[in-house]
Amino acid sequence: MSDPLGLTTQALAAIGQARTDEELEKVEVEYLGRKSGHVSRLLSNIGSLPPAEKAALGKAANDAKRAIEAALAARRAELEAARLADLAETEAIDMTFPGPPLKRGHIHVLTQVRREIETVLESLGYKVELGPEVETEWYNFEALNIPAGHPAREAWDSFYFSPELLLRAHTSPVQIRAMQRIKEPPIYIINPGRAYRRDPPEATRLPYFSQVEGLAVDKGLTVGDLKGTLLYMIQSLYGRDRKVRVRPSYFPFTEPSFEFDVSCGICGGMGCKSCRHKGWLEVGGCGMVHPQVLRNGGIDPTRWNGYAWGFGIERMAMLKHDVDDIRLFYESDLRFLEQF
Repeated sequence: MSDPLGLTTQALAAIGQARTDEELEKVEVEYLGRKSGHVSRLLSNIGSLPPAEKAALGKAANDAKRAIEAALAARRAELEAARLADLAETEAIDMTFPGPPLKRGHIHVLTQVRREIETVLESLGYKVELGPEVETEWYNFEALNIPAGHPAREAWDSFYFSPELLLRAHTSPVQIRAMQRIKEPPIYIINPGRAYRRDPPEATRLPYFSQVEGLAVDKGLTVGDLKGTLLYMIQSLYGRDRKVRVRPSYFPFTEPSFEFDVSCGICGGMGCKSCRHKGWLEVGGCGMVHPQVLRNGGIDPTRWNGYAWGFGIERMAMLKHDVDDIRLFYESDLRFLEQF
């Protein structure tokens, strides 16, 4: 359209007919668009006109632009005023109407499993003992019969703040602290909490993990008592179809020592990725408490003996929910966590 006056008249008519902000937006683009708007096209050949015509056309185009912009602003104000006038009817809020249900979270799956373990063992008379995550070398190693230079320290290598202070590699130091505090057996305790080791992340281990350990100190305790306790715990958590086995092993703080395995629930013992095609998942270690560890805790090993065990709560959660990668518990993926 080459007539600025006619263009303005047509634009004002279109603006007057617009009933929504979206329609006004289309009119604005059609007439005032930078590249394809009618006003822009009106000035597309202005450079070829004589100076007098060029000035007249420029003034007429600017007048048309200002008139259209003013009409757009006025129409938007009218539409907003009409919306506000009808607000009580069209957008009324019924304060008595029930609101949408709130999305509620739940405790993490590892916390769920930890609490279940605590409940089962508390039913046997065990008490929960907690301790610091930052420990001294004496409580973390030496009191547990792991002196400086002992090769077993490599397996529990942790993160040091100083030569004497480190993040605990297991919750076993809590057992020493509990024996020193209680002093007189019988002692039946469990020690849940976070532990740290310098392990590379992979499907079955992490450099940080949750652990629970148990300690029983009394008279006449045997390996049969130890295995019976573990079997009761596993079958209480996972059902009577799960099997338990102990294999001879070595730990500086127990003698004799055993590895503690549970049959894989994913493959039913046939072998799969989660159990490395063995049919069993290694859960942790156990054994009869070494006499020197009892002495370090202030207990006379000639009068008392005990057994202890320790395992990762993540491993227990993997067994309970048939999860094949331990890293899933810490990736904060709601698609995974909301399943529990």
